[in-house]
Amino acid sequence: MKRVVLAGALAVMTMTGVANAADMRRPQAMPVKAEPVYMAPVYNWTGLYAGINAGYGWGRSDWNNAAGSTGRFDIDGGVVGGTLGYNWQAGQTVFGLEGDMAWSGIKGSTSAGICALGSCETRNNWLGTVRGRIGYSFDRVMPFVTGGLAVGDIKSSAFGISETRTKAGWTLGGGVEVALAGPWTAKAEYLYVDLGNGSYPGATDTKFRTNVVRGGVNYRF
Repeated sequence: MKRVVLAGALAVMTMTGVANAADMRRPQAMPVKAEPVYMAPVYNWTGLYAGINAGYGWGRSDWNNAAGSTGRFDIDGGVVGGTLGYNWQAGQTVFGLEGDMAWSGIKGSTSAGICALGSCETRNNWLGTVRGRIGYSFDRVMPFVTGGLAVGDIKSSAFGISETRTKAGWTLGGGVEVALAGPWTAKAEYLYVDLGNGSYPGATDTKFRTNVVRGGVNYRF
Protein backbone atom coordinates (compact mmCIF):
# COMPACT_ATOMS: atom_id res chain seq x y z
CA MET A 1 0.00 0.00 0.00
CA LYS A 2 2.82 2.43 0.83
CA ARG A 3 4.40 1.69 -2.51
CA VAL A 4 1.20 2.61 -4.36
CA VAL A 5 0.84 5.90 -2.46
CA LEU A 6 4.50 6.74 -3.04
CA ALA A 7 4.22 6.02 -6.75
CA GLY A 8 1.10 8.21 -7.02
CA ALA A 9 2.74 11.11 -5.25
CA LEU A 10 5.78 10.85 -7.53
CA ALA A 11 3.57 10.91 -10.63
CA VAL A 12 1.72 14.02 -9.41
CA MET A 13 5.00 15.84 -8.71
CA THR A 14 6.34 14.92 -12.18
CA MET A 15 3.24 16.21 -13.99
CA THR A 16 3.28 19.43 -11.96
CA GLY A 17 6.90 20.05 -12.89
CA VAL A 18 6.17 19.49 -16.55
CA ALA A 19 3.21 21.91 -16.41
CA ASN A 20 5.30 24.57 -14.65
CA ALA A 21 8.04 24.20 -17.22
CA ALA A 22 5.51 24.64 -20.02
CA ASP A 23 4.25 27.83 -18.36
CA MET A 24 7.69 29.37 -18.22
CA ARG A 25 8.21 32.16 -20.79
CA ARG A 26 10.40 31.22 -23.63
CA PRO A 27 13.29 33.63 -24.24
CA GLN A 28 12.52 36.12 -27.04
CA ALA A 29 14.74 36.19 -30.09
CA MET A 30 16.96 39.24 -30.46
CA PRO A 31 15.49 41.78 -32.96
CA VAL A 32 17.20 41.76 -36.34
CA LYS A 33 17.77 45.12 -38.05
CA ALA A 34 16.06 45.21 -41.45
CA GLU A 35 18.29 45.90 -44.42
CA PRO A 36 17.38 49.18 -46.23
CA VAL A 37 15.57 48.69 -49.54
CA TYR A 38 17.67 49.93 -52.49
CA MET A 39 15.96 52.66 -54.50
CA ALA A 40 17.45 53.57 -57.87
CA PRO A 41 18.08 57.33 -58.18
CA VAL A 42 15.54 59.24 -60.27
CA TYR A 43 17.03 60.47 -63.55
CA ASN A 44 17.57 64.23 -63.78
CA TRP A 45 17.59 65.87 -67.22
CA THR A 46 19.11 69.20 -66.15
CA GLY A 47 22.32 70.14 -67.94
CA LEU A 48 24.14 70.98 -71.16
CA TYR A 49 24.25 68.49 -74.04
CA ALA A 50 25.54 68.19 -77.60
CA GLY A 51 24.90 65.61 -80.28
CA ILE A 52 24.37 64.61 -83.89
CA ASN A 53 21.22 63.88 -85.84
CA ALA A 54 20.15 62.57 -89.23
CA GLY A 55 16.87 62.05 -90.99
CA TYR A 56 14.66 62.65 -93.99
CA GLY A 57 12.56 65.57 -95.18
CA TRP A 58 9.64 65.73 -97.59
CA GLY A 59 7.18 68.42 -98.56
CA ARG A 60 5.85 70.72 -101.28
CA SER A 61 7.00 73.71 -103.31
CA ASP A 62 5.36 75.82 -106.00
CA TRP A 63 6.37 78.69 -108.27
CA ASN A 64 4.09 81.68 -108.85
CA ASN A 65 4.29 84.89 -110.88
CA ALA A 66 1.97 87.15 -112.87
CA ALA A 67 1.91 84.63 -115.74
CA GLY A 68 0.65 81.75 -113.61
CA SER A 69 1.86 78.91 -111.42
CA THR A 70 3.49 75.51 -111.54
CA GLY A 71 1.08 74.11 -108.98
CA ARG A 72 2.50 72.25 -106.03
CA PHE A 73 5.20 69.63 -106.63
CA ASP A 74 7.05 67.25 -104.33
CA ILE A 75 10.42 67.93 -102.71
CA ASP A 76 12.41 65.50 -100.56
CA GLY A 77 15.89 64.52 -99.38
CA GLY A 78 18.14 63.70 -96.46
CA VAL A 79 19.39 65.91 -93.60
CA VAL A 80 22.47 65.49 -91.36
CA GLY A 81 23.59 67.88 -88.65
CA GLY A 82 24.60 68.72 -85.09
CA THR A 83 22.70 69.77 -81.96
CA LEU A 84 23.48 71.89 -78.88
CA GLY A 85 21.05 72.44 -76.02
CA TYR A 86 20.34 72.88 -72.32
CA ASN A 87 17.60 71.45 -70.05
CA TRP A 88 16.16 72.68 -66.74
CA GLN A 89 14.07 70.19 -64.76
CA ALA A 90 11.42 71.28 -62.22
CA GLY A 91 9.63 68.31 -60.70
CA GLN A 92 8.77 66.13 -63.67
CA THR A 93 8.55 69.05 -66.12
CA VAL A 94 11.62 69.67 -68.26
CA PHE A 95 12.19 73.04 -69.97
CA GLY A 96 14.82 73.28 -72.66
CA LEU A 97 16.43 75.44 -75.31
CA GLU A 98 17.90 73.69 -78.34
CA GLY A 99 19.65 74.75 -81.53
CA ASP A 100 20.76 72.71 -84.51
CA MET A 101 22.35 73.17 -87.92
CA ALA A 102 22.12 70.64 -90.75
CA TRP A 103 23.22 70.00 -94.29
CA SER A 104 20.10 69.45 -96.37
CA GLY A 105 19.51 67.66 -99.65
CA ILE A 106 15.78 68.44 -99.82
CA LYS A 107 14.90 69.32 -103.42
CA GLY A 108 12.40 68.76 -106.21
CA SER A 109 11.60 69.93 -109.73
CA THR A 110 8.67 70.33 -112.15
CA SER A 111 7.95 71.09 -115.78
CA ALA A 112 4.34 72.10 -115.21
CA GLY A 113 2.63 75.43 -115.78
CA ILE A 114 5.02 78.37 -116.09
CA CYS A 115 7.94 75.92 -116.24
CA ALA A 116 6.53 74.00 -119.24
CA LEU A 117 9.43 75.08 -121.49
CA GLY A 118 12.06 73.64 -119.14
CA SER A 119 12.52 72.40 -115.59
CA CYS A 120 12.21 74.49 -112.43
CA GLU A 121 13.95 73.23 -109.28
CA THR A 122 13.57 74.25 -105.63
CA ARG A 123 16.41 73.19 -103.36
CA ASN A 124 17.35 73.59 -99.70
CA ASN A 125 21.10 73.26 -98.98
CA TRP A 126 21.17 73.99 -95.24
CA LEU A 127 18.63 74.22 -92.45
CA GLY A 128 18.93 75.44 -88.86
CA THR A 129 16.50 75.86 -85.98
CA VAL A 130 16.47 77.52 -82.55
CA ARG A 131 13.64 76.06 -80.48
CA GLY A 132 12.17 75.90 -77.03
CA ARG A 133 11.25 72.48 -75.64
CA ILE A 134 8.82 71.39 -72.95
CA GLY A 135 8.95 67.77 -71.85
CA TYR A 136 7.54 65.54 -69.12
CA SER A 137 9.94 63.15 -67.42
CA PHE A 138 8.91 59.56 -66.82
CA ASP A 139 12.28 58.95 -65.16
CA ARG A 140 14.50 57.96 -68.12
CA VAL A 141 11.89 58.59 -70.82
CA MET A 142 10.84 62.11 -71.81
CA PRO A 143 8.21 62.95 -74.46
CA PHE A 144 8.33 66.60 -75.52
CA VAL A 145 6.88 69.29 -77.77
CA THR A 146 9.07 71.88 -79.45
CA GLY A 147 8.84 74.98 -81.62
CA GLY A 148 10.60 78.16 -82.64
CA LEU A 149 12.67 79.79 -85.36
CA ALA A 150 13.76 78.05 -88.56
CA VAL A 151 16.41 79.47 -90.91
CA GLY A 152 17.62 78.10 -94.22
CA ASP A 153 18.27 78.82 -97.86
CA ILE A 154 15.89 78.46 -100.80
CA LYS A 155 17.66 78.01 -104.13
CA SER A 156 15.47 78.48 -107.21
CA SER A 157 16.91 77.28 -110.54
CA ALA A 158 15.51 77.27 -114.11
CA PHE A 159 16.74 77.78 -117.67
CA GLY A 160 20.37 77.94 -116.55
CA ILE A 161 19.69 80.74 -114.05
CA SER A 162 19.47 80.43 -110.27
CA GLU A 163 18.91 82.63 -107.24
CA THR A 164 19.51 81.74 -103.59
CA ARG A 165 17.83 83.51 -100.69
CA THR A 166 18.37 82.97 -96.96
CA LYS A 167 14.96 82.90 -95.33
CA ALA A 168 13.69 82.88 -91.74
CA GLY A 169 10.50 81.01 -90.90
CA TRP A 170 9.09 78.84 -88.16
CA THR A 171 9.01 75.23 -87.02
CA LEU A 172 6.80 73.15 -84.75
CA GLY A 173 6.95 69.49 -83.72
CA GLY A 174 7.54 66.94 -81.00
CA GLY A 175 9.27 63.71 -80.11
CA VAL A 176 10.64 61.51 -77.35
CA GLU A 177 14.09 61.26 -75.74
CA VAL A 178 15.40 58.25 -73.80
CA ALA A 179 18.34 58.13 -71.39
CA LEU A 180 20.81 55.39 -72.27
CA ALA A 181 23.86 54.24 -70.31
CA GLY A 182 26.04 56.90 -68.70
CA PRO A 183 25.73 60.41 -70.18
CA TRP A 184 24.19 59.26 -73.48
CA THR A 185 20.63 59.85 -74.63
CA ALA A 186 18.81 59.05 -77.88
CA LYS A 187 15.88 60.86 -79.43
CA ALA A 188 13.41 60.68 -82.30
CA GLU A 189 11.50 63.77 -83.40
CA TYR A 190 9.25 65.29 -86.07
CA LEU A 191 9.42 68.92 -87.23
CA TYR A 192 7.21 70.85 -89.63
CA VAL A 193 9.24 73.65 -91.23
CA ASP A 194 7.95 76.67 -93.16
CA LEU A 195 10.65 78.92 -94.65
CA GLY A 196 8.18 81.10 -96.52
CA ASN A 197 8.97 82.17 -100.10
CA GLY A 198 12.20 82.35 -102.02
CA SER A 199 12.47 84.08 -105.37
CA TYR A 200 13.55 83.62 -108.98
CA PRO A 201 14.42 86.40 -111.49
CA GLY A 202 11.23 87.67 -113.08
CA ALA A 203 9.30 88.35 -109.84
CA THR A 204 8.64 84.66 -109.28
CA ASP A 205 7.95 83.42 -105.74
CA THR A 206 9.09 79.91 -104.80
CA LYS A 207 7.51 78.42 -101.69
CA PHE A 208 9.24 75.92 -99.40
CA ARG A 209 7.41 73.76 -96.85
CA THR A 210 8.81 70.51 -95.47
CA ASN A 211 8.30 67.78 -92.87
CA VAL A 212 11.42 66.41 -91.21
CA VAL A 213 11.70 63.13 -89.29
CA ARG A 214 15.05 62.48 -87.67
CA GLY A 215 16.84 60.56 -84.97
CA GLY A 216 19.76 61.69 -82.86
CA VAL A 217 22.24 60.81 -80.13
CA ASN A 218 23.23 63.34 -77.45
CA TYR A 219 26.04 63.46 -74.88
CA ARG A 220 25.21 65.20 -71.56
CA PHE A 221 28.03 67.16 -69.89
